Amino acid sequence: MVDEAPVLELRGITKRFPGVVANDHVDFDLRRGEVHALLGENGAGKSTLVNVLYGLYHPDEGSILVKGEPIRLHSPKDAIKHGIGMVHQHFMLIPVMTVAENIVLATEPTQGGVLLDYRAANKRVAELSSSFNFAIDPGARVESISVGQQQRVEILKALYRHADILILDEPTAVLTPQEARELFAILKTLTSQGMSVIFITHKLNEVLELADRITVLRRGNRIDTVDRQGATEQGLARMMVGRDVLLRVDKGAPSVAEPLLSIDDLHVIDERGLEAVRGVSFEVRSGEIVGLAGVDGNGQSELIDAISGLQRVSSGTVKLGGRDVTGVNPSSILDLGLGHIPEDRQLRGLVLEFSLAENLALHDFDKPPDSRWGWLFPRQLVRRARDLLKRYDVRGGGPQTRAAALSGGNQQKVVLAREIGRGPSVLIAAQPTRGLDVGAIEFVHRQLVEARDNGKAVLLVSLELDEILSLSDRVLVVYEGRIVAEHGPDVGEEQLGIEMTGGGREVAA
Repeated sequence: MVDEAPVLELRGITKRFPGVVANDHVDFDLRRGEVHALLGENGAGKSTLVNVLYGLYHPDEGSILVKGEPIRLHSPKDAIKHGIGMVHQHFMLIPVMTVAENIVLATEPTQGGVLLDYRAANKRVAELSSSFNFAIDPGARVESISVGQQQRVEILKALYRHADILILDEPTAVLTPQEARELFAILKTLTSQGMSVIFITHKLNEVLELADRITVLRRGNRIDTVDRQGATEQGLARMMVGRDVLLRVDKGAPSVAEPLLSIDDLHVIDERGLEAVRGVSFEVRSGEIVGLAGVDGNGQSELIDAISGLQRVSSGTVKLGGRDVTGVNPSSILDLGLGHIPEDRQLRGLVLEFSLAENLALHDFDKPPDSRWGWLFPRQLVRRARDLLKRYDVRGGGPQTRAAALSGGNQQKVVLAREIGRGPSVLIAAQPTRGLDVGAIEFVHRQLVEARDNGKAVLLVSLELDEILSLSDRVLVVYEGRIVAEHGPDVGEEQLGIEMTGGGREVAA
């Protein structure tokens, strides 16, 4: 049961960075035993606010109170001392160490004050795991356990340090539906025992299922705090973005034609020398979106890299528009009609120190009209960039703006503008909305459907099952480097979740 008295209060928190006010006199409170969701667009100030709370940033104005007492946080160590724990979106675990070693790290029980007492560490972790109904082997190496179990390890780390306030940043981003439900059950157990949770997510359905209250930020300001009862996805989206947002993909029946991408018995060896892609075969035809569903790390990245020429193929063939491009270099594959929206826009999609005009010309700068006889025409780059930035609604800068200065959502729009703007016949969209807010997601989805309706063949690779189901005309399921199932768009999340974790072991014909 939620206690009305706040265990945590943020009063008038203001945090400025050069040229921007990330948090503008934000008020926020957390009650004992509640899940309080924090919503907002990319750049709304959510991460800044919780980083202030966890001691990673120091506020320029405002105060933090825990159980009515003002506190000052100079580092995460101070936050932990005050009972505040945080589970980051990207887990902070050491893969080669055991579960117990990760949990007790920096607060290890010792023998004689010198050597790690493994027996005591395992015992304490086992007792803690049992008391919260976590099914985790303290002696298992982190690299050998599932993503869902790794998340439990992160939560146990916070509990081991006696946290009673838990911050979860995008906790379901890499989980299957079953793992997400298990996490929700864990959180309900924790809150029933007095834990208070700040829950950051972009998934409005999760907020309405789990949260007791919801606070919405927009452009650094707190818009409102509402109870879950009576709240709707549409209403929350409107508060986040400041306008009505289309939350469901609007698309008609596909008009399918000839295969434009054909994969036949493809095998790929990863950088560890292990077979990551094991005899994969499928086609993507003109006028359709084929979704590839799977838990992260089941060969999706290696498959994409093999198709785009970034990774060597061990055996099998890749055909683009009927032409064998197996082993062809990436630049030539792009010239032959492939567009590639990479899963990491900052690492592979953009050169962050380059201007937007330069980024938009990365593939074609050495061809007319961008250049001729070895001469580059900067004015042409700027002219084309201005047109693409307007067409794709890129905000926050012009052709000469550095890519690093844009928000994540606008960086993604730049990548889309370049890849779709080139007019490819086949488009690979890998995690196209990762970390984006509802407004940016709506835009990206509209562009993918438009590409499909214009006769492109679209291969969608996403960890978001609702995205796969709402966009795809066919769904393929990948598990341990193999295609284990194929479905129409009416398949349910439950079925996909079972197959993604090995429940559907029969290879699809």
